[in-house]
Amino acid sequence: MNGESVPPRPFAYLWERMGDWIADVGRIAMLVGETFRMMAHGLRSGRLVIDQMYIIGVQSLVLVLIVSLFTGAVAGVQAAYQFGGVVPMKYIGSVILRSVIIELGPVLTALIVGGRVGAAIAAELGTMRVTEQIDALEAMAINPVRYLVVPRVVASIVMLPVLVMIANAVAIFGGWVVCITNIGVSTHTYVQGLQDFFYLKDLWSGIIKSVFFGAIIGWMGCYHGFRTEGGAEGVGVATTRAVVSACVLVLISDYVLANVLFRFVFAK
Repeated sequence: MNGESVPPRPFAYLWERMGDWIADVGRIAMLVGETFRMMAHGLRSGRLVIDQMYIIGVQSLVLVLIVSLFTGAVAGVQAAYQFGGVVPMKYIGSVILRSVIIELGPVLTALIVGGRVGAAIAAELGTMRVTEQIDALEAMAINPVRYLVVPRVVASIVMLPVLVMIANAVAIFGGWVVCITNIGVSTHTYVQGLQDFFYLKDLWSGIIKSVFFGAIIGWMGCYHGFRTEGGAEGVGVATTRAVVSACVLVLISDYVLANVLFRFVFAK
């Protein structure tokens, strides 16, 4: 048209989406900065933080227990299958322990909580956005980030490591049950394997990861909730985006943190 070349539609769509992603990164960075700026003021509302800790942590506990129990059980079955005839069974406890506390416990717990909590936060704040409740807070000179975002992010950061430590213990217990009932490994052998190859840095790596995962879940839920538009349909879209972005970022950050922790922080 008028001598101008029209780019192919797939490339135009990709270019548009890339622009949207860059804009999202900028807006998320602004939300993160505003959260830190309002952190001291937001923590004064201790009741809001405690309420969110109950919603995010306590109400997720049953789901985390179920998933972690069967995660440990599956880890035991898979370890026995892969070790059969190759590695002595006395090492099975060590394998379950390290795989759980380094990777399976933090990541699976974050994905579970991210699916449940990220969706809940996005739906709640999205409904507040489309019903103009957030606008009403601003009209009353109440900072929405201080009142809504800070308690949820802080609660996520605090409660996810707690859930991860509980999940680790339950998963190791699940592996023990499988070992003594199906594999024929005694309790003494299993516990000996736990003791022989337990390193405190492995435990700390999982806890450090869970802190970052909790922050990601809280911020993704709040960001997509704040960006909701278009009524009830928009709330559904925001909820989906919050869950997807939280889960994807958890996996990406897991790779980045694993490299940083085990190649630099805990290298020695």
